[in-house]
Amino acid sequence: NALTAAHGVLIPLECEFFALRGVALLIETIEKVQDRLNPSLELDGLLATMYDSRTLHSREVLERIVETFDDKVFETVIGRTVKFPDASVSGVPIIEYAPSHDAAQAYLRLARELVHRGAVA
Repeated sequence: NALTAAHGVLIPLECEFFALRGVALLIETIEKVQDRLNPSLELDGLLATMYDSRTLHSREVLERIVETFDDKVFETVIGRTVKFPDASVSGVPIIEYAPSHDAAQAYLRLARELVHRGAVA
């Protein structure tokens, strides 16, 4: 129902192998919704999340995402950090919990990217 009513889709994608398989199925679902119910639905982009540059696995998954989806992948990458669960426990968004932390700044960069791409007015 959400895809039928939406004008755009932002797909957060954990930098893990099985998430790659799941996104392929989600893309198929989006295409079906575009064909049958909502032809104006657009893929705004894919957001790599829970990225850990120290692991080869995360780096390879991010590389595969970029190879597969090219310019649909946001330049902003959300890294793995303990600040996210801490903010959740506190019941506030990361940009309020730790506004100067790299994770909060990454979400601000994402917002700017969305505006720049025209996905948000």
